[in-house]
Amino acid sequence: MRRRHEPVKVLGAWLASVVRGYFNYHAVPGNIFAMAAFRTEVNRMWFRALKRRSQRSKITWDRFGKIVMIWIPRARVLHPYPEERFYANNPR
Repeated sequence: MRRRHEPVKVLGAWLASVVRGYFNYHAVPGNIFAMAAFRTEVNRMWFRALKRRSQRSKITWDRFGKIVMIWIPRARVLHPYPEERFYANNPR
């Protein structure tokens, strides 16, 4: 909320780095639904912050969806299962 009045470009870049860092740590197989839920909550909070920037809110979900597609990365699995990493380094 402290960053509410920064330009969308600056705030989008900051949020993208936050979400990307979260995904880099938590992107293991089987956790995709939790990562998607995290992304959804970040989007909802950012939308609320943008709506509260002025007394006359001019942003809609359609317009905001385009902003989200530009800045916030999608959830995807980045890390293999631990067994796959082990067998890649230690073949039988």
